[in-house]
Amino acid sequence: MNYPALIEAQNLIVAGDIAGAEFALANLAETQGDKALVAALDEFPAKDLLAIIREYDSSKESLVNLLVTPEQFAQAVVLEKRYKDLTHEQLRGMINSVIFREGADPAEFLYEIAEVEGGYDSLVDYLCDRTPMVEHFYRYATFDLYEYGDENKTQALDDDLLNLTRETETGASAMDMANVVDHDWMEVTYLLRYELPEIFREVLLKLRARYKIYLANLALDDLAEGTVAEEEVDERPKNNDDGDDKDDDGESAL
Repeated sequence: MNYPALIEAQNLIVAGDIAGAEFALANLAETQGDKALVAALDEFPAKDLLAIIREYDSSKESLVNLLVTPEQFAQAVVLEKRYKDLTHEQLRGMINSVIFREGADPAEFLYEIAEVEGGYDSLVDYLCDRTPMVEHFYRYATFDLYEYGDENKTQALDDDLLNLTRETETGASAMDMANVVDHDWMEVTYLLRYELPEIFREVLLKLRARYKIYLANLALDDLAEGTVAEEEVDERPKNNDDGDDKDDDGESAL
């Protein structure tokens, strides 16, 4: 590596000092300029970059999060699955903190994530807890599950999703966009749907497949619970006392 700060940062990450590693990189930018840090991050291993970015803190700005390029970020974010965070909370927070930073183009980041191997799965992980609402937004252009949305928009059909491209997809109005600017999953869904429709198509297909498995497992769990409950009822001691106590011979026990 051409930058001693990168070696220092890597050593600090190995030692578990993530804050120290981030400080070492920030110091590089302060002494040699932001462009030097951006160039240095091209040489920085993606797994080490991820270790720094995923420790985001919304209460303070991170120079690395502010300067990482879409290509660099994409290479790092797809490695998040190695942490086996089943809630995907770190993934969502990390993505939100970077792609919605001031002056960034979120759609460019989302595009680069999809371009990397495993990128679609990362986007699915990001949205998986919102699958019914993402599906509803696709069909009715609204996240309100109790509302069908704009009556002028035709309800999307399953077959339409397979043909969803930039050429076939109509853009949404600025008013529609204003209703979903949350710097979170709704805005990501909107951007995928209207600015990156081909990527949205693949993400929604994967979301549907994963949600189908989730519902099937849920049904199996309910079935298993029902079976256990029935067995517990069957195993209860039966009271056959009819007030007439008899012995095995059928004669009175008196």
